[in-house]
Amino acid sequence: MAEASGRTAASDAIAGLRSRSAALREAAANPKARQRELLDAALAELDGAIHALTADGDGAAGSGNDDRASGAHSDRRLLHAAFAQAPVAMMVVDRDSTVRRANSAACELLGVGPGYATGKTLISMVDAASQAPLRSQLAAVLRSGTAASVGCSLLSADGAVSCELGIRVLSLRGDEDRLLVAVATEAGSPGQRSAAPRPARSRGRGSARETADQQVAALTRRTDLLLAAARLLLDNAAASESVILQRCARLLAGDVATWVIVDVRKRGALRRHFVAGPDDPSSARLTQALSAVTPDADAVSLRVYESGSSVLVTHVEDEGMLGRDAGGAPLLAKVGGVSVLSVPVADESRSFGALTLVRDAMAGAFRLPDVGLVEQVADLLARAIAARRLLTRQTEAAEALRSSLLPPVLRAIPGVEIVAAHMSPTRGREVGGDFYDVYPTPRGWGVAIGDVCGKGDDAAAATASARHAIRVLSHWNPDPTEVLRGANEIMLAEEFGSRFVTADAAHLSWDNRTLRVLLASAGHPGPVLLSPDGGTRMLTGGGVALGIFPDPEPAAQELRLEAGDVLFFFTDGLTGARSPQQTYLEEILTDRLAGLTGRPAAEIISEMRRVVLEFSDGVLHDDLTMLAVRVGLPPES
Repeated sequence: MAEASGRTAASDAIAGLRSRSAALREAAANPKARQRELLDAALAELDGAIHALTADGDGAAGSGNDDRASGAHSDRRLLHAAFAQAPVAMMVVDRDSTVRRANSAACELLGVGPGYATGKTLISMVDAASQAPLRSQLAAVLRSGTAASVGCSLLSADGAVSCELGIRVLSLRGDEDRLLVAVATEAGSPGQRSAAPRPARSRGRGSARETADQQVAALTRRTDLLLAAARLLLDNAAASESVILQRCARLLAGDVATWVIVDVRKRGALRRHFVAGPDDPSSARLTQALSAVTPDADAVSLRVYESGSSVLVTHVEDEGMLGRDAGGAPLLAKVGGVSVLSVPVADESRSFGALTLVRDAMAGAFRLPDVGLVEQVADLLARAIAARRLLTRQTEAAEALRSSLLPPVLRAIPGVEIVAAHMSPTRGREVGGDFYDVYPTPRGWGVAIGDVCGKGDDAAAATASARHAIRVLSHWNPDPTEVLRGANEIMLAEEFGSRFVTADAAHLSWDNRTLRVLLASAGHPGPVLLSPDGGTRMLTGGGVALGIFPDPEPAAQELRLEAGDVLFFFTDGLTGARSPQQTYLEEILTDRLAGLTGRPAAEIISEMRRVVLEFSDGVLHDDLTMLAVRVGLPPES
């Protein structure tokens, strides 16, 4: 009879608890509900359920009665349901602040799914300024058993939620004490969520419409950011790699994160390159502190760089993941970071570095969609860096090749003034095919100038082959005709395809007070002879270009030059220069040179540069080379 009466009392208690719990849930859904009173009421109900469960469990332990064991099990289920469905956010916390359980209201407040909070520390879920006070209050409640309240900002996915944490000891017989933490939000606080669980999306058209609108807004934001990143990289295609990285970091810092840290690989190690943060004076010192750190083994960016995999830390527990300042203080705490996302900047074969994004409490936590978005931006950035480095290598190679074809310093020829100039095209960036050279020959000196049919690396390779062949063959043979024949054989053996080279080669030697010039031409225009008395004469070129036929016959002639005579060599880029009216400089070349007779070689070259630019209105479609050889007094024997 007593047992039946006990079971009836327990059933009445359970029914009452269910009824009051339902009433509290309905009250919490009221916009005018007083959160503090609801919190106190929910905790009182929970205390009553714990007391009833503990007392009933003690009786059941000694009796061995199956009915009582069944009743205790039912009460446990009731306790679990009361905790899970309580209209107030609550968490059960271990002595080290690790969350063991979080009810649905707590997950709703944090903006996370069920089970996410389990295993995280409660300390990592509050703003940096509240972490130390909260840690002390948790320890004090465990030590004294006296309940306490702590005001703080709880970190939700949408930002910081101003709230008050009610902390009390949760004691169960036979188990170590834990803590029960209940959350009361302040009305009107940023990021505040309703304490009541949201209705299922399928229950109302309004909810479905709201969700669809949110998804469209998120997709639009993602598309806008990717378009902005692509536009930024395209607009800065010619900018340096450093500028590209900085502007991309500022873009992300303004729209996705509070802080963006860029680390790049330099000289075989990951180095801090740039830090973008809030645009206010108070952040300047923090930017300097972050910039001064070199990523070490504990840095998240180094792990991401080495593994090639992104790391998302929604609620940060490792305060040293951004490094420490000179005084040993964790930089993450100094910048108020609560959520970190680090992604690699890499293409299919190489890793260039890592982007590390940090959000403070007001910005909310990073989520999985943020990972995909930032990874896409990092992929665009990696492709831009790879293209920029490829362009740099090609430019450097082009410059090296051009310098090998156009020596900046010419060898001196005794008694002869020689000056050269090369003008690159203003349209197009390909390596030109012009070359010139001055070199020693048996009993004299050699001068060569030439051009290739076409542009680009292949054309420059053909030109380099011809130039070096002429130079090497002239070392043993003073006859420029024989030298050009030998260069032709080398060109044919190298198989440059349809590429061919035109060239003039001259051998210079003193004969008393006369400069003897043996001139040979392989399809190249002859030079212009300028006399001190003002006369000009276009010398014939002729011959067959190098690299076409196996037995060409270069055109040859011999000249005797006196002091003041000038041989003006040039490539077809000079005669082919055209005016805006589509007339060609070739038509007035000798007239312009006639006005320069009697001048030093340097003045002739300088004036002809001016003539070319004025005539073409500064637009050059082809590279051109000029070489002036002015005869002076013979060297003393």
